[in-house]
Amino acid sequence: MNRFNDIKSLVDDLEVDMEKFYSKGNKTAGTRARKTLQELKKLSQDIRVEIQKKKQD
Repeated sequence: MNRFNDIKSLVDDLEVDMEKFYSKGNKTAGTRARKTLQELKKLSQDIRVEIQKKKQD
């Protein structure tokens, strides 16, 4: 469940950067948003693998 909290934290960070990028045109916030999205993708994949392993046990 700890990883789920990590996802929530990343989404909160992403929300701030997305707002800055789309509303204010802050290009650096766009870069941070892309990085955060990549981290979310990796974390999600790790969780998917973990769930699949638990199902097989």
